[in-house]
Amino acid sequence: MNVRHAPLAAVLLASLLTACSTTEYIMSTTEGRLIVSSGRPDLDEKTGTYTYKDANGKEATIPKDAIVQIMER
Repeated sequence: MNVRHAPLAAVLLASLLTACSTTEYIMSTTEGRLIVSSGRPDLDEKTGTYTYKDANGKEATIPKDAIVQIMER
């Protein structure tokens, strides 16, 4: 490997390892749907909703009462 490319290779490796380290969670709903969350969903007690990042990285919310179970993948 060329010495000039070593820092670039290190940055790429670090970003790949970071991307692979995010834990996924599966939320099952009262309607029987399964929702994949990138990272642990956060419960806002004031609003009664879970906020999570979906599979595309977009932030989304769902009412607490619509969730039956949250499982770590």
